[in-house]
Amino acid sequence: MPPAAADRARYDRATSHLEAPMAIVDLEAFDDNARDLVRRAQGKPIRVASKSVRCRALLERVLARDGFAGIMSFTLPESLWLAREGFDDVLLAYPSTDRGGYATLTNDPKLAAAVTVMVDDLAQLDLIDSVRAGTEEVRVCLELDTSLRMLGGRVRVGALRSPLRAPEQLAALARAIDRRPGFRLVGLMAYEGHVAGVGDAVAGRPLRSRAVRLMQSVARRELAARRAAAVRAVRAVADLEFVNGGGTGSVQHTAAEDAVTEIAAGSGLYQPRLFDDYTSFRGRPAALFAQPVVRRPGVGVVTVLGGGYPASGAAGRDRLPVPYLPEGLSYDSMEGPGEVQTPLLGTAADDLLIGDKVWFRHAKAGELCERFDTLRLIEGDRVVASVPTYRGEGKTFL
Repeated sequence: MPPAAADRARYDRATSHLEAPMAIVDLEAFDDNARDLVRRAQGKPIRVASKSVRCRALLERVLARDGFAGIMSFTLPESLWLAREGFDDVLLAYPSTDRGGYATLTNDPKLAAAVTVMVDDLAQLDLIDSVRAGTEEVRVCLELDTSLRMLGGRVRVGALRSPLRAPEQLAALARAIDRRPGFRLVGLMAYEGHVAGVGDAVAGRPLRSRAVRLMQSVARRELAARRAAAVRAVRAVADLEFVNGGGTGSVQHTAAEDAVTEIAAGSGLYQPRLFDDYTSFRGRPAALFAQPVVRRPGVGVVTVLGGGYPASGAAGRDRLPVPYLPEGLSYDSMEGPGEVQTPLLGTAADDLLIGDKVWFRHAKAGELCERFDTLRLIEGDRVVASVPTYRGEGKTFL
């Protein structure tokens, strides 16, 4: 039996007593992906990006493995919650304006010791000072803009994130933090999304893929030199505990930089469809969702319940989930995945009966968990646990 067909048979047997829609995580695939991330990190610890997991039980599982240390969170309320739940090293990857959260942070020794917040502007420090409810020192991290700029800055590739680009800009803010009571600079982060989050081997698009590989090669060299200079400049001011970089798609490249002390990754644990298009690694799809067949409109067509779960980002077909098992199904181009029904086309449809499950892969990793309260954890052909997602714990963290 082909591997995909064998996986489908396992998932169907494991969940035969459960109603779809539902979401699963294949623990064997999850653990294989974790091992591969550690291999690619070449001995540097991996900080888990929680937005790509959004399940406390699975964060605990991966952090229990050698090679993983700490969490990269996405909101201040999430960071405080994780710290209360016993995670003692939480880096907030994005600046926050949550005044209540900062008031809590500055008044709680345990939370202040566990959580590091992101800053790239003196105004963010002013906001924190304006709502202090206690005297606890706030741990802060600076973020370096990683974007690639060419043709004198007229061409820019990369996410619009930090305004801090030049080493001297980071050093100046580091000095301002050093002079400011109530703050301690402990880290520097640089997320190269145009390398870590853009596939370089897109099926059917050879010219685009070659262009991406060329861009990423140039970007890696430029960033490695600028990041090393930035780290030297900031270390001249503060004794940094960590320098974080990378992402699932660039783990091995970022780990090779001496200036980087730890790697960020998360999506590679679930291996969503956007991470299929890389030449440097292959993960195993670990997180899936199932929709039930509710109609058979005709030959070569079935209709499943709902399934229109687009991912964030610029709108496009690459943000849509894809029918995965059984193989050979595709969307109707006039309908796509729908809010309440999704027609699927292909010869595989003729072997599906009312009530059968069709298994889908989400475009991005943790966003799948915003659709489901529970993940069914599968080993072999058994569900071995049912664990809540963030949503299932009542934690939306918007």
